[in-house]
This record gives sequence, structure tokens and C-alpha cells, in this order.
Amino acid sequence: MLTYATYSESGGIGKTSLCAALARAHSDNGLDVLVVDMDPQNGDVSRLLGVDEDREQENVDTLSHHLVDRPQGALKDLVRGSGEGFDVLPAHNTLSRLADWLDKAEALADDMGEEFHRHERLFEVLRDSGLVNEYDVLIVDPPATEGPHLYNALAATRNLVVPTELSGKGMAAIEGLSSLVTGFEKEIGAEIGVLAVVPNGIKHTTDQQHYRQEIEALGYDVPIIIGERSSLFEGCWRQQCTPFHLVEEHRSRKRDYEQETLEQLRELATFIENA
Repeated sequence: MLTYATYSESGGIGKTSLCAALARAHSDNGLDVLVVDMDPQNGDVSRLLGVDEDREQENVDTLSHHLVDRPQGALKDLVRGSGEGFDVLPAHNTLSRLADWLDKAEALADDMGEEFHRHERLFEVLRDSGLVNEYDVLIVDPPATEGPHLYNALAATRNLVVPTELSGKGMAAIEGLSSLVTGFEKEIGAEIGVLAVVPNGIKHTTDQQHYRQEIEALGYDVPIIIGERSSLFEGCWRQQCTPFHLVEEHRSRKRDYEQETLEQLRELATFIENA
């Protein structure tokens, strides 16, 4: 099973847009894909794909309940179809309380002499539910901030795909990626691989080559570089879909540069599958 989390400190097209696009591209390659939304913020992949209708509902089963051993039903019943060939385990507002819930669950387990691995809960519930046996690809969309959401995503996937806008801040984030990953590895007690770094929002071809060389010199693979495509990715949020669906269904005029970007995203998905 291919597993990875999309993670970014530096903005750009964003981990969320790339997460959805890669899920669609893997699905188009004939793979069964599950996206798990671990981001408690409203601008997450559940909102992007329009599958968060239960986000504010109370007294419903959520992923958070399963992570603290308080499920109200089967985990598979929470899964929603994206409408584009892949599935999503959506976020719920209870994710904002996950750290507190995990603290309480951990304290209770300790009082009862039981083991409770707070950073491995996502891995454990996906395994125990049998969902991992139904999919070829697992992508987790965590928040950028460190905490139990991100650590659970890393422990469940052990791999990162890193989109980044290469402003000065973006390049600084890439330069610090090795130390950041080392810190993550210490936190979860496992090795983490960086499958790809995806520069984006770069306007000039000469700058693209320069940044590619700099990043590859740091030891990271750069399968593609995406130019400035704000119209394409902002359109995805307006229409609540992936860039593939946006171009197919909501563009009356096909733009060559957008078609090129879609081909790049397919290329990236295939690269990750073969990594």
C-alpha cells in the first residue's frame, strides 16, 4: 500500500489542493484511493471536495471518536465518495478538541494499566477497521502546525510529499526540511521519507531550473515544477473539485498551460507510485 501525507509550511498551491489533485490522479491510474482529513481548519480537503456536510453536527460518530476508543459506529460508515473516483474520510469540528481528548484517553489508559499510543491512533484505527485492505493508496491531509494531528498522519504514512512556494521563506523551509523531518522522527519514533518536493507558483523558467538544482543538491527529488496557476487552483475552491474536474466540466475554453499542469500532476502521481 502506498501511503503519504502532504505537508507544507510555506503556502503556494497548498498541501490541500495538491492532496486532492494527487488523489484524483492516482484514481485515474486505476488505483483505489482513500484520503483521510486530519486538518481541523475549515480550509481543508473535506471542504474543498464538498464532503463536510456533517462537520458541525453534534452527537454523530467522527474520526475523533475512533481515535480515543469511543466509536459510535463502524469507521467505514464515515467514508464519503468524492464524486471523482476516490474516497474521503472527512474532518469534523471535534478535531479541534483532539489533543484534549487524547490527553484524557491516555490518562484513563494509564490508570487502568493499559497501553495507549497517542501518535499511532490513526494507524491503529485504520488497521483495525480493515479499511487499509480496501485501498491501494492512503493520503493523509494534516495541518501544518505540529501536534497530534500531524504526528498521527506521519506515524500512519511514514512518507511526505512537500509542496512549496519558493519565495525566500519557501526556500528557507526546504533548507530546514532535513532537521524538521529529524524532529518528526524523534517525536513518533520512526523513520520518515520525503518522496517529493513540489515547487510551485514560479513565474520564470530560469528561476525554475535554479530552484530545482538547489533542492536536488539538498538530496530531494523534484519530479515537477508548477508555474503560477492561481486561477486554476482558486477555481477548484469555488467549484469544490479537483483541478481535473474543473478543467473538464467548468472551463468553456481549454487553456494550454492548464492542460500542461494537469499532465504534470499525472506525472507526479506516477512518480510517487514508483518511488
